[in-house]
Amino acid sequence: MNVVGIVAALAAEARALGPTQSHFGAPTSLADGTLLAVSGIGFAAAAHAARALIEAGVTALASWGMAGGLDPALTAGTIFLPSHVISGDGADLPTACHWRERLAAALTGQQPIACGSLLSSTHALGAVADKAAAFGATGALAVDMESLAIAQIAATQGLPFIAVRVIVDTAQDALPAAVTAASRSGQLRIWRLIGALALAPAELSALIRLAQRYRAARRSLAAIARAGSLAQFAFPAHSDAGVS
Repeated sequence: MNVVGIVAALAAEARALGPTQSHFGAPTSLADGTLLAVSGIGFAAAAHAARALIEAGVTALASWGMAGGLDPALTAGTIFLPSHVISGDGADLPTACHWRERLAAALTGQQPIACGSLLSSTHALGAVADKAAAFGATGALAVDMESLAIAQIAATQGLPFIAVRVIVDTAQDALPAAVTAASRSGQLRIWRLIGALALAPAELSALIRLAQRYRAARRSLAAIARAGSLAQFAFPAHSDAGVS
């Protein structure tokens, strides 16, 4: 039986797919039989969730959620379906072509869609200068902190993999330090965000702008979910099973 497993770093990202549970990393079943694991932020957390999904019997893996823009042409809310996931130290893993193309076709006309390389970073790229440097050095259009871990585990197991990301902060947006401080535990803690803002009230305007970007990204995640279950695009029909 073919089952898709989805890893989302944050419950807020996963919410577009259906009900989530508070126990991080433990797979929960969605209405269509897809398994969802909310991992927390970062490589190790995503890897743990991906392994849990494989132990639960999934036969394909997806990375789901938001990403930071590196290409100045990408606006908040742009749907990004990367063809490759890369790292700064040379890792380069492709996503499943047929899965990506079927999903892109279903989303055509709903939101802007981009395709290219996704950089997975070990740390948040918050400064505009850091984003520009990463874009220049790698050519990646966007950055996250989880997809490479999931892609590597999928490759090790010989499973199809796709990353489904939407742009939240753009290349021109500096990520407020308060947001970075609030997510240091691997989860976004509101009380830490409030505390960090109390120490740096000048970041409030940047946080308000990020909140606007977040609403656009959340609408795009919801649009992807409305297009249909990721599982329906994941596995080729018998008639085109030999097409890559």
